[in-house]
Amino acid sequence: MKICDILNSRKIVVSCELFPPRKDAEIVRVHETVQRMAMLRPDYMSVTYHKSPDNTVKVAEDIQANGVTALAHLTCVTSTREDIGRVLDGLHAKHIENILALRGDIPEGAAFPSPRQYRYASELIRQIRERDGFCVGGACYPEGHVECRHKEDDVNYLKQKVDAGCSFLITQMFFDNNILYNFLYRILAKGIEVPVVAGIMPVTNGKQIRRICALSGTQLPQRFRAIVDKFEDKPEAMRQAGIAYATEQIIDLIANGVRAVHIYTMNKPEIAGQIIKNLSAILRG
Repeated sequence: MKICDILNSRKIVVSCELFPPRKDAEIVRVHETVQRMAMLRPDYMSVTYHKSPDNTVKVAEDIQANGVTALAHLTCVTSTREDIGRVLDGLHAKHIENILALRGDIPEGAAFPSPRQYRYASELIRQIRERDGFCVGGACYPEGHVECRHKEDDVNYLKQKVDAGCSFLITQMFFDNNILYNFLYRILAKGIEVPVVAGIMPVTNGKQIRRICALSGTQLPQRFRAIVDKFEDKPEAMRQAGIAYATEQIIDLIANGVRAVHIYTMNKPEIAGQIIKNLSAILRG
């Protein structure tokens, strides 16, 4: 099923994200994670992209074999248009019809000497939409992309993605819902009206989240910093506090009209499962 149809047909949508194995030997462990995550019955599951599309496609196939719609991430910055064409052929052959189109991180010192390469995610989105059968999503950044100095410019680039053919957007993680609400007002003023899925990361490792935020530019509100400072050296307490904070975030989002939430699970189905359990009556509508 296409994710654009899922987002338009259901009152509240909850999805999960996985990452593929870095080594082929790890595929069995990721298969077990897919099975456990699928038992939670998310509306769809996404799988990130790591160096080669092969393992991303394998995990996406596995997700669909477990009865859940798959969303395959696809990055383009180090690929040629012919490379991407071959990946799209492979996805189509495997009946994977949902793609999250991303530029990807630019390698240090990289240049773009060839017109066959990509500079922006909007170029990838446009190429995918030239083919039949794919539903394309894009990433968005409520706090602004780390490489973009001005939020207004960032929204303009986002508009280019939507105009190129994005059917939905998934946000980078955020920990202050007011940041998302402000972002939604700003993009609506620019005429961006596609569904926006709120990306939520349950934090169960304080040191890890500090590293992630430093790389992504995500800000930790004072209330959340206090939680990390208090519990980061107490793994069980940090886990419980992180689940509680994510649950509270999602409750507030749903209460304020946000209809779709994407949980960045870090391949931990037990964390996603506890959050979904906490929301059981709310998700029933």
